[in-house]
Amino acid sequence: MQRVATLKNVQKLFCFLHDSIYFNYNTDGYDGDAAEDRKSQDGSETMPFIDESPTISPSLCACGPDGEAISPVPPEDLLPGGDIEKGLEMKKLVLSGFLASEEIYINQLEALLLPMRPLKATATTSQPVLTIQQVETIFYKIQDIFEIHKEFYDALFPHIQQWDEKVAVGHLFQKLVRVAINQSTNLSVNHSIGSFSLCVLLISQNFLSSINEEIDPRRTAVTTPKGEARQLVKDGFLVEVSEGSRKLRHVFLFTDLLLCAKMKKTSVGRHQQYECKWYIPLADLTFQLLDDSDVLPHIQVLPEHEIEEMKTKISVIKSEIQKEKKALKGQSRNVERLRKKMNEQESWLLLHSPTIPFRIHNKHGKSYLFLLSSDYERSEWRESIQKLQRKDLQTCQLSSVELQVLTSSCFKLRTVHNIPVTSNKDDEETPGLYGFLHVIVHSAKGFKESANLYCTLEVDSYGYFVSKAKTRVFRDTTEPQWNEEFEIELEGSQCLRILCYEKCYDKTKLNKDDNEIVDIIMGKGQVQLDPQTVQSKNWHMDVIEMNGIKVEFSMKFTSRDLSLKRTPSKKQSGVFGVKISVVTKRERSKVPYIVRQCIEEVEKRGIDEVGIYRISGVATDIQALKAAFDTNSKDILVMLSDMDINAIAGTLKLYFRELPEPLLTDRLYPAFMEGIALSDPAAKENCMMHLLRSLPDPNLITFLSLLEHLKRVADNEPINKMSLHNLGTVFGPTLLRPSESEVTKGHITLATDIWSHDVMAQVQVLLYYLQHPPISFAELKRNTLYFSTDV
Repeated sequence: MQRVATLKNVQKLFCFLHDSIYFNYNTDGYDGDAAEDRKSQDGSETMPFIDESPTISPSLCACGPDGEAISPVPPEDLLPGGDIEKGLEMKKLVLSGFLASEEIYINQLEALLLPMRPLKATATTSQPVLTIQQVETIFYKIQDIFEIHKEFYDALFPHIQQWDEKVAVGHLFQKLVRVAINQSTNLSVNHSIGSFSLCVLLISQNFLSSINEEIDPRRTAVTTPKGEARQLVKDGFLVEVSEGSRKLRHVFLFTDLLLCAKMKKTSVGRHQQYECKWYIPLADLTFQLLDDSDVLPHIQVLPEHEIEEMKTKISVIKSEIQKEKKALKGQSRNVERLRKKMNEQESWLLLHSPTIPFRIHNKHGKSYLFLLSSDYERSEWRESIQKLQRKDLQTCQLSSVELQVLTSSCFKLRTVHNIPVTSNKDDEETPGLYGFLHVIVHSAKGFKESANLYCTLEVDSYGYFVSKAKTRVFRDTTEPQWNEEFEIELEGSQCLRILCYEKCYDKTKLNKDDNEIVDIIMGKGQVQLDPQTVQSKNWHMDVIEMNGIKVEFSMKFTSRDLSLKRTPSKKQSGVFGVKISVVTKRERSKVPYIVRQCIEEVEKRGIDEVGIYRISGVATDIQALKAAFDTNSKDILVMLSDMDINAIAGTLKLYFRELPEPLLTDRLYPAFMEGIALSDPAAKENCMMHLLRSLPDPNLITFLSLLEHLKRVADNEPINKMSLHNLGTVFGPTLLRPSESEVTKGHITLATDIWSHDVMAQVQVLLYYLQHPPISFAELKRNTLYFSTDV
């Protein structure tokens, strides 16, 4: 039997064994949830069928040009009647070739044995390079094979050195073949020779690739049975909707297939492992439903106030962790406990916040649904898949062994190692920016044809990206000039993304997917938020290039402690930054004119606006309205009727935010914090109503007017998506946050405390009044006779 010594020929041999086996799997891909269908009646998984019929005789064989086995033909000189001396020389030459080949093979076996012992030793430690099972698989029978061939070499070598016509070596070859047959018989037990050979091939190749760190510091591919490289193109954590519930998956995009895996629970000290849930060959993957009559599964979306409440809780824990680290008596055990709790809450947030559907289909009928938080991310996945599909792809089918090996290799191949939550980051990593990012989207160039164009802005927050602002649509142009400014709140953000869209007005092109953005993404890009660059007082201008399109923008950052300051206006003639009592006295009104006009306009044409008071208005429009109200412009009513409704809502919020003291006053702030914390309902009712009576009349009347307005907005929640909880989250800190003078008195010491510890209580105070039955100013004042106004 001819023995092949090179790794390449060994691979060919293994692939030949593999290709001769018929695996009982469909060509539709793999669905782990349907694996039970492929089990035999006795409950065991269906094994590959192996044809054990003899194919070649046990005599020495060679391979022809086409790779098929052919019978050896003796040289003419060794045929009867040939020259005997020449025949003996030819025999010696052939045997010398065998000896040289055997020496090369033995040296290769020795090279394989060199790493085996240290790898076997580390397999029992807490950080093994390979598991003991992998070591035994890769180096299976290597020691025995080495000893067999060493014995054969040592026996044949002296016979070749002392060669004559009396030398007999046939018994040595017979012994070698007999041992080889015995080894082959052992391998075929349980019909597993094909699976075993394939497993040895794949695991060995992947192992040898992974240890070559100097050439390739990170593995990017896994070898297929045909010797080809299956390259990893992209991977990341996505939320999959499976059987009506959300599941966090790690998705891997290879050059020929998409694999969805989940992290398996492992014991302490062991490497993490993946379990394949399903895979689809890219040749079978589509993005459109084949049957438009299919009913889409309902996507359960949590109320936004629950998401906001969880963010606040996470902020509180972050603040507690920082305090524990700074405190001398702080113990690491407390920090670890808080980190664990924060990890649970951030993971919950990561699972429940995405709402943008990303649906993929197998052309054979199976569909899968992911939920993303960012259109940018959805576009990246779709573009990466479509780019690979432009190649001449063939559908692929994986055996159980191939699938197991590929899934195991994902742990080494992955580029995203941890779930993107704060608790998984090292303390040395930058925490990101907290505060407000001011962005002006100036213009865009590079469009080949006129279109209706607009931009959206996304920033990362709590491990995922969210859309924060949107420019107006600039119609029928190749060079849009927006020049719109936005104020974007940052919560540990490190990156700004800009997407440029072409607006689609053709209703016939609507996509079936819920919340699907039908507008075409013309380009997208992102920029890192470098604290040293954006924290300067001056505007920083930049350009993002995307698919040949250039978007020009400027940005500057205001830290949270500066943005939250209430600074009194130096000019008492205006309304912004001026005490509410001064404004109402000057106007001879009970409620400031700016409040009445903004409320009226919002209720006239913004009551059905999705995200009213939550979506940012254009900053330049807000500043224009601010200037008009400050100067008592005669054109203010015309401006209000023409202005975007989000800018008007933003102007009202800005007015309350820039009051020199909160609407509910600095003096009563501690009492509001104590009152909302009361557990007895009757005591809380008495205290909270008494606090309202204690407000100055202009403050109280204005507050009650705003309260009733917000309730009317919440009545349209099914349309505008703004619940009482959402409105409480938006307005609570604005109406209660103490002025700078109160902060410096020591009631609150840190800007992080303003945003984390007290923000929840501020929201709860406003929410209490929003959920309360209608409150009458006259009734409150009648009851004043029975209560003291001293608090």
